[in-house]
Amino acid sequence: MIHVVEHKEPQHSIASEKFHTPQKLYLPLAQATGKPSAPTCQLGQQVQEGELIAASDGLISANLHAPCAGKISAFEQWYHPALKRSSAIIIDCCPSPKTYPCVKSPDALTKEALLSCIQKAGIVGMGGAAFPTHVKLQPPKKIDTLIVNGCECEPYLATDYRLMVENTEEILRGVEIVTRIVEPTKVIIALEDNKPQAIKNIRRIVSTKKYTLSGAEVVTLKAAYPQGGEKQLI
Repeated sequence: MIHVVEHKEPQHSIASEKFHTPQKLYLPLAQATGKPSAPTCQLGQQVQEGELIAASDGLISANLHAPCAGKISAFEQWYHPALKRSSAIIIDCCPSPKTYPCVKSPDALTKEALLSCIQKAGIVGMGGAAFPTHVKLQPPKKIDTLIVNGCECEPYLATDYRLMVENTEEILRGVEIVTRIVEPTKVIIALEDNKPQAIKNIRRIVSTKKYTLSGAEVVTLKAAYPQGGEKQLI
């Protein structure tokens, strides 16, 4: 690994802001590695925020939901961040206080029901492959250790850091749900030493035992590149 000059300020210290709702949204059907999802909506249809508009079309595929309320105005080829151009659904946004119903009490759900919820939600990895999360959470072998990767080693990025500082409770709640599914013996939450406020927040909440995190340990690593890579992290 190498030590690179960081340029994480001022973004490290700037709170996140909610992006304004645009007039139009262009939503690629290729939301994950594998097959693009298949539209379930019709041209001209009014949709609610959170409503399913395209369904997964295979094991390695992901559901797509409307990020805001509005009208389906077109189906066309549009620019994709990785695939150059791909099929997309275009929504003319019309913000509404109504949202599509979602799961309210995951505590009452079984392991299988949690996996089903994750699949229905269309959750995928944030890496370039965008691998469907419900597939990742069904490993062929028993999991011994769950490593929560809180390393953000790219020298300019600070988005993960801000999330860990501002949404600590939600992140640990998500980790708790993952542990219920994969049932690890141990949980390690790994962060680089250049994320002091995130380390402080996570350690404080883990110490309260508010969340059921079997054998959870917060580990501080030296800031280096690429510390967040799978092999380097392990």
